[in-house]
Amino acid sequence: MKRSTTALLTLGTVTAVVAGGVLYLGSGGGAGASGKGGDGLPPATATVQRTDLVRSTTVDGRLDFAQRRAVKAAVEGTVTVAAAEGETVRRGEALYELNDKPVTLLYGPVPMFREMKVGDRGSDVLQLERNLRDLGYGFGLYVDTEYGKDTEAAVKRWQKHLNRATTGRVGKGDVVFQPDRVKVVSADAALADQVGPDGPVLTIASTKPVVRAELEQTDGALTARGTKVEVTLPSGRTVRGKVAGTVRPEEDGSAGAAQEGITVEVVLDGGARAVSGEDARAAASVTFVSEARKGVLAVPVEAVVALRGENGGYGLQIVRGTSSTMVRVETGMTADGQIEVSGAGLREGMKAGVAKP
Repeated sequence: MKRSTTALLTLGTVTAVVAGGVLYLGSGGGAGASGKGGDGLPPATATVQRTDLVRSTTVDGRLDFAQRRAVKAAVEGTVTVAAAEGETVRRGEALYELNDKPVTLLYGPVPMFREMKVGDRGSDVLQLERNLRDLGYGFGLYVDTEYGKDTEAAVKRWQKHLNRATTGRVGKGDVVFQPDRVKVVSADAALADQVGPDGPVLTIASTKPVVRAELEQTDGALTARGTKVEVTLPSGRTVRGKVAGTVRPEEDGSAGAAQEGITVEVVLDGGARAVSGEDARAAASVTFVSEARKGVLAVPVEAVVALRGENGGYGLQIVRGTSSTMVRVETGMTADGQIEVSGAGLREGMKAGVAKP
């Protein structure tokens, strides 16, 4: 896993340099006009700027589809038509065929857990009747939780259209319920394979494109739902997105890798339009923003001075013409060699002393 993190500089890791009786932290220079040196003035200055500080982590990612999951056979049989990889399957269409009979996709949150027949009651019956109605077989059908004679008649009309035996019953292996249309990610059972029960037949996902990225265990804070990211797609285009959540090892198909890191799923602003024409086999780059400070005053880390004496703290040597004044400051976030500073009398555009480049 390729990874990079923006430079995070802390005051305890820079080099101490004594100049003019003042302790300077660091040995690098900063942007801005050079000082004259001597007469108590610093050898160089940097401008106090109002800017945005962002701390981020960048890792590799890959294009995928959300909510990847396996579909397993409910009954034993032979695959007579394998799933078509890459195909989008909608309500009423076959995911695959088992024993020369279609296994049909229907919409609903309740999985197919039993054969349904006259006299049965439940939420699974209700969602079956809704599907029959929406597919056009609902003439005379009263949509409720009871599998009555009207339901049986609607099922027979549907079975006749599918070239199934018109039993009026819906077998456990006849349909697969999913919340919405699905994308076939892979065919896990080939033509003529013997499967089931509980044998994997295909892997599906929602039609919503996502980017999957793996973070280290120490980056747990970045996996929070809603964390903002920037994704550089294989084409070089950059799009924004946010973390939708983490992915379990069995969903990601990489249990070994998941033990070492955390796989997150990122949804992209713009949805399918954002990835149109992109090479799904190429790597993307995902930048997670762990912390951001907007519109703060900042200087190079090298400008911050450790103040001596019992009060301690930090300051900036502010240069005005041929004189300078020490201004006490509070320090905040650091990123990319810049540090947030605040204090009474501190203003944008001031010149702060830094060590010689």
